[in-house]
Amino acid sequence: MDGTMLLGVEGIKKTILYGGTAEMPRFITGTKVTFHFRTQLCDDDRTVIDDSKVAGVPMEVVIGNMFKLEIWETLLTSMRIGEVAEFWCDVTHTGLYPLVAKSLRRIAEGKDPVDWHIHSCGMANMFAYHTLGYDDLDQLQKEPQPLYFVLELVKVQQPSEYDRESWALNDEERLKAVPLLHGQGNKLYKLGRYQDATNKYKEAIVCIKNIQHKCLLRMEEYYEVIEHTSDIINQHPGEMKAFYVRGKAHIEVWNEAEARADFERVLDLDPGMKKAVKKDLGVLNMRMEEKNEEDKVKYKGMF
Repeated sequence: MDGTMLLGVEGIKKTILYGGTAEMPRFITGTKVTFHFRTQLCDDDRTVIDDSKVAGVPMEVVIGNMFKLEIWETLLTSMRIGEVAEFWCDVTHTGLYPLVAKSLRRIAEGKDPVDWHIHSCGMANMFAYHTLGYDDLDQLQKEPQPLYFVLELVKVQQPSEYDRESWALNDEERLKAVPLLHGQGNKLYKLGRYQDATNKYKEAIVCIKNIQHKCLLRMEEYYEVIEHTSDIINQHPGEMKAFYVRGKAHIEVWNEAEARADFERVLDLDPGMKKAVKKDLGVLNMRMEEKNEEDKVKYKGMF
């Protein structure tokens, strides 16, 4: 594929299929981006595995909100409104796509993105992680590979240009919103506006629950990745891609020793991954420092 390597990002090639007419948008933390996407395999037929236009609903992400497929933020922030571009992304960027796709498909079907196995029990629950519930995603999970993403940037909205629903707030903003909403509720209660006050209290509770649910959702999904890739490694001990994806998942759940062991194995199997592994180890160090600081604050004064 002929394309231009994105500046400063290895493992990505971009080809503009249709140039946007507007100026380059301003992307900051909190910017909401609306876009259509089509995901294709790198086979001769360019097999389509997901297409938001077929689903009939464009995708929305908020920049800086820790969307699991972080590379999409990089791709989208290289585009103009109205632009259609094709991105080839290597496996270092696509390893978590099957999990993301599973969640998106279930949401489009009106289902909870993660409760497909929650009610399983006994032997069924032991083996639930062997499937994502979609055959094509199971295959992609077992054999991680590069993918094509065809993106169409539809709309870009700055934080002040849209009502930020609870899903669009990051965790820090939700935490800050809780005392403000509670204070507004107290004022409304003193004015005798009891229903309005109740609504404010409910908003505060929703913010707290969203943080809790988001954390549990992330943890569950990353542990699911770890289980999937461990199964692959047990069957194919020399599969470098599985070690790499598992190492990245270990980072997200703060399994420092396990992540380092997986990345060491990646380098044993493919020394050419040195630069990518170095970058991921930097992320690991940052995540562990952040967690250590959080723990210090959390447990300060307990003993």
